[in-house]
Amino acid sequence: MNRISTPRRAASLSAQLVDSLRSHIESGGWPVGTRIPPEQALIEELGVGRSTLREALGALVHLGLLEARKGDGTYVRASSELQSVMVRRASSAQRDNVLELRTVLEEYASGAAALRRSEDQLEQLKELLADADAACAGADMAAAGNVDALFHRAVVRASGNDLLVEVYDYLGTALTSALGGLPWEATGAEEHARLHRRLVDAIEARDESDARDAAAAIVRLTHDHEAEAPSGTEGPRT
Repeated sequence: MNRISTPRRAASLSAQLVDSLRSHIESGGWPVGTRIPPEQALIEELGVGRSTLREALGALVHLGLLEARKGDGTYVRASSELQSVMVRRASSAQRDNVLELRTVLEEYASGAAALRRSEDQLEQLKELLADADAACAGADMAAAGNVDALFHRAVVRASGNDLLVEVYDYLGTALTSALGGLPWEATGAEEHARLHRRLVDAIEARDESDARDAAAAIVRLTHDHEAEAPSGTEGPRT
């Protein structure tokens, strides 16, 4: 039996624009959490009509990559559909389950980083640790949280496992979003800093066991402080 030929149609302009904007987001052109340019600016930059742009942006909102906030503009919610799905899934999961997943990923990655890290990667971890200390000393909690997230991603990259890096990059936003921020008093802040220094020291010494223990202890600290945190408070994220 002869098969029916599928009609060949060129992709619509809005579909092409969806692909273009999605690639721009995936490449980091618009980082997660940032507000995209205003509608009129995009129309002028892209040379498309208002209806075409709105259709494309609406599709990206539906895919979960963008979030339209009434009266505040449109923000990048995720860098890919997979990340968007993981953010939604993690936000609906029990907090203890999210912490357990994070422990599994970061404990393994830290042990692997101790065995496989390069000298350049070690220096990057030390620099990020110093940046985090400086941010905390200046009471810039937003900056401390951002540096801390970069630190943990750098540890995972030092594991040398490309698939783990990819999965963690997708899950990183989901885990951070689900866990939220933590208030740090002096004692907690010092313990937080001490455990991160211990992790870097273990990675430098290529001590796989201690690196895994330090990573697990960091997540336990997160769990303890999150459980004690008053609702509505914010602080650096581990």
